[in-house]
Amino acid sequence: MTDKTMTADDVVSRLSSGMTIGIGGWGSRRKPMALVRALLRSEVTDLTVISYGGPDVGLLAAAGKIRKLVAAFVTLDSIPLEPHFRAARQRGAIELMEIDEAMFMWGLHAAANRLPFLPVRAGLGSGVMRVNPGLRTVTSPYEDGEEFVAMPALRMDAALVHLNRADRSGNGQYLGPDPYFDDLFCEAADAAYVSCERLVETAELTGNAAPQTLLVRRHSVTGVVETPNGAHFTSCVPDHPRDEAFQKAYATAAADPGAWAAFSERFLPAGGDEKGYQSAVRTWHEEQK
Repeated sequence: MTDKTMTADDVVSRLSSGMTIGIGGWGSRRKPMALVRALLRSEVTDLTVISYGGPDVGLLAAAGKIRKLVAAFVTLDSIPLEPHFRAARQRGAIELMEIDEAMFMWGLHAAANRLPFLPVRAGLGSGVMRVNPGLRTVTSPYEDGEEFVAMPALRMDAALVHLNRADRSGNGQYLGPDPYFDDLFCEAADAAYVSCERLVETAELTGNAAPQTLLVRRHSVTGVVETPNGAHFTSCVPDHPRDEAFQKAYATAAADPGAWAAFSERFLPAGGDEKGYQSAVRTWHEEQK
């Protein structure tokens, strides 16, 4: 089987400005943050981002890399609204397609199945059609004649997801409470890149866990990156919880341009790398004791 291992920088080298990028995870849970940080250090911009949004969206918005966002929400979970996203929306910096969570899911299903759209009831009776005038409805061709929202497929040039374990061929495993639709992100994209807490031999994936935890299959994966603590500061249970203290520091800094500049210089410098980021975070935690 093909060895698909690469580095985060290898992944970003395959991305280009103007692409549609899907980012897996949910809010501030199991986000591929090491890949997002590598993307921040690149020249790639003018992106359409598809995400159940969290700090991935916030960081890319703060860096001016998002042209359009497709999302059902952008949250830090324990902090209801992602601060950089809020600021970007308030100043009209990004185009937004805001849809219901179920509509988002069926858009992924449509793309994964190479369908142009799927009919869904979600969204009817809400303001979703008003705020998304490009959406259309369809009528059932059967006796019921029911009207549905025609949710368009959320096709992507590339998807970025983070899992607990993976092998070198691209099989990926989640060990936490929820798959967060990461398999659909991979199947809905022309190329999919999986970062993981730890690379293991294929046999180990099912040695101590149920077969259904094998969420992502190698046929839908282009590259695999081993990034221990690569979801930080989001959670990746059972490997690590959300770093609530650091998330709070992130959100506090986001509220002030000067504080954010200092935060970025310390943790996200232009010439930095993931090793430097992780080291800076450890030092920061030592200082808080």
